[in-house]
Amino acid sequence: MSGLIAGAAQAPVDTRIAFLVELARRLHQYGTSAARLEIAIAAAAQRLALVADVWSSPTAIIISFADPSQSEEGLAQVTQVMRLPPGDVHLARLCEADAIADRAIAGELGLREGFRLLRDLGRPETRRAQAAVVGSYGLSAASVAALFLHSSWADLVVAGAIGLVIGLITVLSGTRPRLAAASEAISALVATAGAILVSAFIVPLAIKSVVLAALIVLIPGMSLTTAVREISSQHLTSGTARMGGAIATLLKLTFGTVAASQVCAAFGIYPGTFVLSPLPRWMDWPSLLIGALGFAILFRAARRDWLIVMAAVVVGYLATRWGGLLSGAIPGAPFGVFLGGLLLGALANLYARYMHRPGAVIREPGIILLVPGSVGFRSVSYLFERDTTLGMDSFILLITLLISLVAGLLFGDLLVSPRRSL
Repeated sequence: MSGLIAGAAQAPVDTRIAFLVELARRLHQYGTSAARLEIAIAAAAQRLALVADVWSSPTAIIISFADPSQSEEGLAQVTQVMRLPPGDVHLARLCEADAIADRAIAGELGLREGFRLLRDLGRPETRRAQAAVVGSYGLSAASVAALFLHSSWADLVVAGAIGLVIGLITVLSGTRPRLAAASEAISALVATAGAILVSAFIVPLAIKSVVLAALIVLIPGMSLTTAVREISSQHLTSGTARMGGAIATLLKLTFGTVAASQVCAAFGIYPGTFVLSPLPRWMDWPSLLIGALGFAILFRAARRDWLIVMAAVVVGYLATRWGGLLSGAIPGAPFGVFLGGLLLGALANLYARYMHRPGAVIREPGIILLVPGSVGFRSVSYLFERDTTLGMDSFILLITLLISLVAGLLFGDLLVSPRRSL
C-alpha cells in the first residue's frame, strides 16, 4: 500500500477506524490468513497515523486502535470485536478490496467513500456467478478423476455429474445455516450413494476414485495447509482452530461416505466389480487445462485474471511432477511438493511486487493441486474401516506432505521477499 498521505491521516479518528475495521472484515471474508491479515491491517493503520494491535482467528477479529498524536496520558484507545464466519477465497473481491485500500490511503478517494465501496463488496453473488461456481465443481471433479486417478471415461463423467450436484448443495448451503452445518456429510452421502447406484445398475465404476474426485473441492487440504502455515508463524490460536475445523470437515465427509455405503449394503445394492479401461495418458494435458479453468472459477478470480490463475495451477502441477521424478519418486512425493511450493511462493511475491496486486492471485490457486487433502481423507477413511496400518501410513504421509508444502512456501518467501502483505 502507498505511503502516508496527510489528507487520509487527518480524517476524523472514527472515520479512519471504521475504514480499517471494514477492510479487516473484507480481507477475512475473502480468505486471508491470520498472519497476512494482521500485517495488512497494522500497516494500513500506521499509514493512517494510528496504532493497531490486531488479533485474527478463523471466526473472529479483535483490533485495538490508538491515536499516537494525543498525549501519552490521554492516549485514546478503541477496541473493536467482530464475530465472523470462516472466510472463503474470493480472488476478485480480494483484489478489489486491496485496490480500494490503496486508493483511499493514497488520497485518491475519501475514507468515507472507501468505506462505502468496501461495504458494497459484501453484496450477494448473482445467480450467474453461483451457476458458474456449480459448474466449477463439476469441472474440478472430472479433471481430478482424469489427472490423478487415471479413471475410465465412465468414472470421469459420473464424477463430473456428482460434482455438479455437490456444487449445487454447497451454493444452497450459503444462505441456509442448518444445511451449511451438515453440507459436507450430505455431500459425501450423496456422492457415495450416487456412485454405488450408477455402478450397480448402469456401468461399473471405481467407486473410491469417483467419490474422491467428486468430493475433492470439499476436502480441506487448503485449510490444513493454512493451519500449518499459521502454526509455524506462531499464530497458534488461529492455526489450532483452523486445524480443528479441517479435522471436523474430514470426519463429516468420512461419515457421509461410510453411512451411504452401509445404507446401500442394507438394501442389497452393491457396486459392479468389472473395471473399465483407464483413460489414455494424453488425456492428462486437456484435463489439466480444464481443471485449471475450473479452479479459476472456483476461486472467483476476475475474468482478466483467468489466464494468470490457470498458468499458476499448471506451473504448480508441473513443478511438483518434475520434482517427484527428479527425486526418483512418484510425482507428488514430498520433494516435488516442496519444489512446487517454493516456486509458487516466489512467483506470487514477484507478481505482487511488480504488478502491485495481491500475490494470492497466484499463490492460492497454484497450490490447490499440491495440498494433501485427499491423503487426509483416505487416512480417516481407513481408520473408519478399522484398517489402522494403512490409516497410520496415510497419516504420516499427510504430515510429510504438509511440512514439505509449508516449507516450500516459507523458503519461497525467503527467496523473494514479499513487499505486500496479501
